[in-house]
Amino acid sequence: MINFRKSKWTSLFFSNFLGVYNDNLLKNSVIFIAVGWTLPSWLNQSQLIAIVSGCLVIPYVFLSPYGGRLSVRYSKLKIFRLFKLLELPIMLVACIAFYYQWIYLAVFSVLLMGTQSSLYSPSKYSLIRDIGGEEGVSFGSGVFEMMAFLGILIGTITASFISDNYSPELLFTFFMGLALVGYVVTRQIKATELPEEQTDSLKMDPIRFLIESYRFGHKHDPVNSAVFGASSFWLIGSILQMNLVIHTKNIYQATNSTTGIIMAIVAIGIAAGCWTAGKISGNTVNKGLILTGLSGMIITLAALAFLKTEIYLYAVLVFLTAFSGGIFQIPNLSMLQNAGLGRKLGDMIAYLNLVTFVFILSGAFLFSLTTSLFNQNSYLVFGLILVICILVGIYFLLKSPVYLAEMLKTLKLK
Repeated sequence: MINFRKSKWTSLFFSNFLGVYNDNLLKNSVIFIAVGWTLPSWLNQSQLIAIVSGCLVIPYVFLSPYGGRLSVRYSKLKIFRLFKLLELPIMLVACIAFYYQWIYLAVFSVLLMGTQSSLYSPSKYSLIRDIGGEEGVSFGSGVFEMMAFLGILIGTITASFISDNYSPELLFTFFMGLALVGYVVTRQIKATELPEEQTDSLKMDPIRFLIESYRFGHKHDPVNSAVFGASSFWLIGSILQMNLVIHTKNIYQATNSTTGIIMAIVAIGIAAGCWTAGKISGNTVNKGLILTGLSGMIITLAALAFLKTEIYLYAVLVFLTAFSGGIFQIPNLSMLQNAGLGRKLGDMIAYLNLVTFVFILSGAFLFSLTTSLFNQNSYLVFGLILVICILVGIYFLLKSPVYLAEMLKTLKLK
């Protein structure tokens, strides 16, 4: 067991946790609390969820190339600290929006948070290898993602409970306090960075950046497979999270607090899956966990799509789906970190971010379209996620026989 008090990883992991915590506290506070404000006639709950979720990720589509450029040409630690400092005025904007109940300003504050995160994300993720080296990539990626999902967990729970017992002062204290502590912790990170590159990186236009990154990744196997896999995880997760709000409330008539707990179970499951994958992998990249995780998701999603269960069994199935997702995600991230890209890793993480959030926006569109066409049929949405998992599994099976062989080896079936 890692000793977090003395670990070289502590500040990086904790700063990631705090940032994700504040992101999700803000997003879910808008979703849970703003529904009680005076809203435009065209805006219903499903649309608000999709819009707010989209605002947190749209900046990644357009600004990921710039975030990659910053991580290549400047100190990643300095970039990380600068943007964490900018989180303070952003959260002040959010406080004003909630105080006056201005829905447009609240949504804008989520957009600002997405912009800030998109510009420092490549620097933040690239620090994993700088701190842990090649042998620490799987462990660092596993715990890094685990802390992110703990941030989602606690942010979601906090927002749901505050919404049922709303206190503006308490919410503002969380917003500003998390931003301040996050900046202070970021100042404690120590890392040995590679020298900055002052030569031109990839093109800044998102389309050209995407094309050039794909070509670069094609020459550096398995970059594109890792990017596709990790992005598919977020596509699946984004649809699942939005659907849980509708399904839990409509099928089980749950309160916001209960809905928040169910959503938090997803974060617990993913965090546990990420930790487990990191421990199983050790100092290597275990590609067999990709199909193992997908198989687990396919089984549990089939149960969610076709069975109506008691809420307790429903919670168990949600946890197992999320746990399998965490198992699936870590080898994808580890493959990218361990691809021997040097300082270009920042560009490839920016590429990953861009593709990821194109997938997340696609997920928001598919969720909105499906719920609109089929009267918010959440069982059908679980079926949609199931089909996506099957298609992703087919991709990896066709990509290389290594993934199946490694899965059988991992499960000791070969």
